Amino acid sequence: MAEGKIIKISGPLVIAEGMREANMFDVVRVGRDRLIGEIIEMHGDRASIQVYEETAGLGRGDEVISTNSPLCVELGPGLIKNIYDGIQRPLEKMRQAAGDNISKGIDIPALDHEKKWEFVATAKVGDKVSEGDVLGYVDETDVIRHKIMVPPGISGKVDYLLSGKYNVTEKVGELKLDGGKKYPLALAQQWPVRKARPYAEKLPPKVPMITGQRIIDTLFPIAIGGTACVPGPFGSGKTVVQHQLAKWSNVDLVVYIGCGERGNEMTDVLREFPEIIDPRTGKSLMERTVLIANTSDMPVAAREASIYTGITIAEYFRDMGLSVAVIADSTSRWAEALREMSGRLEEMPGDEGYPAYLTSRLAQFYERAGDVTCLGSDGRRGSLTAIGAVSPPGGDISEPVSQATLRIVKVFWGLDASLAYKRHFPAINWLTSYSLYKDRLEGWYSENIDGSWSTVSNEIAKILQNEAELEEIVKLVGVDALSPSDRLILEAARSIREDFLQQNAFTSEDSYTSLGKQYALVKLIFYFRDRAAEALDRGADIEKISDLPVREKIGRAKEVDENEYANKYAALRGEIDRELASI
Repeated sequence: MAEGKIIKISGPLVIAEGMREANMFDVVRVGRDRLIGEIIEMHGDRASIQVYEETAGLGRGDEVISTNSPLCVELGPGLIKNIYDGIQRPLEKMRQAAGDNISKGIDIPALDHEKKWEFVATAKVGDKVSEGDVLGYVDETDVIRHKIMVPPGISGKVDYLLSGKYNVTEKVGELKLDGGKKYPLALAQQWPVRKARPYAEKLPPKVPMITGQRIIDTLFPIAIGGTACVPGPFGSGKTVVQHQLAKWSNVDLVVYIGCGERGNEMTDVLREFPEIIDPRTGKSLMERTVLIANTSDMPVAAREASIYTGITIAEYFRDMGLSVAVIADSTSRWAEALREMSGRLEEMPGDEGYPAYLTSRLAQFYERAGDVTCLGSDGRRGSLTAIGAVSPPGGDISEPVSQATLRIVKVFWGLDASLAYKRHFPAINWLTSYSLYKDRLEGWYSENIDGSWSTVSNEIAKILQNEAELEEIVKLVGVDALSPSDRLILEAARSIREDFLQQNAFTSEDSYTSLGKQYALVKLIFYFRDRAAEALDRGADIEKISDLPVREKIGRAKEVDENEYANKYAALRGEIDRELASI
């Protein structure tokens, strides 16, 4: 075990000498309070350590002790419904032990080592098992069956395995390894956070992650196992968009990482999620949620670890064959932590002071997403979808974090301050956003919703593009100079924007929209446009068409209940025909 002495302290960076026996990324204990740190650079016997706690009170000559193991997370029953800090310390247990303020050097296990879980063994004595094979399960919550798996890199025969009530550290069985050694089995295992968990094969993503957000599902879909970013200026609704994705996406589990954002945003999550009923399961949303909270007032170095902590937990559940979404808010704050540590290490800065390795670190995070065939003989499939918010200063996405992220992810939901000021939410700009999964998902939409889905989606994009071009003319010569057909395009675009794309996250009727209702609502808007075009050909006045009473009813059509929209929309089509026939 390496022991050294502090020779320099610079904020969260501590430099110690006498650490020749230590290794890169070893976890160390620093000073009298045994603060948690991690070695991030080695030069001879000098180690540069980023400390994940407040370093006030440390001094030259204080002791540094290496644990000779990397930063690991504890994986097992008890993760779900829990809230952790950036290095997987349970915040509720810490509050019970030390009060409302986190004490220095506090060391509490990530999982409850006292709680007993009902373990049901499914493997039999004598079975030949290898990495990823399922040994049994624990029903962790009402909606998640927690599979107990053989850890990666281990294979052998089941010597014994017993069902019963165990805590996460007790031995539930034993494997006889190929070399004759015995390997004890417990409900929990550990994994280093900076190392991606292995899988058998990565598959091309072909199924959409259904979010219930109309502009996303219809225009800019994300695939299960895909990657996306949500850049936008302050006040444009990044956090609410991410909350909506966490609430309504058709995934089995959500890992929500609050890395460096304000504490009140995490408070909103903690207050809302237990009260929200998951439409897929009928249970509380917390029954399928893990929260990582490393807010802006917590130590800056721990932001860097929080991203890896969250995605490692997500990979563990993915390995069970679950569909998992990782939502990071925000990677800009994480990048700022990298910049601060890089500056204190006196590394050569890149653009705007960010380290030159910013892009590669972002890529390491997003590349851990994917739709995979898991390890194990049953060939189960799991997926990990990664969605990160980006907070560019002043909303300028030409800054390094946004540009580095855009080079990696396949979906860009660009939030627009001007839309937010108009109270149009989600404030996703339909002219600048894009999805590279759209063509790949076309077959799924055609097979499961309607064969004309992609045609409808492309028609929406075309109308909105035409509107942008016509608006330039309107600014010069006024709307009255346009032909009736062009004014009808503007009317159709306004209906798409206000009656379809605009969505209220705080009303139960409009917060979530199924794909069937989305498709029916677009077809209703198109039905009005097509019948109105026929009326124009007959000589009808465009002003009268725009003022028809049924227009207001179309505007309220998105608030119709999911179980009633088919009949209501059919009735509205009848009203459209009658009113247009009367002018």
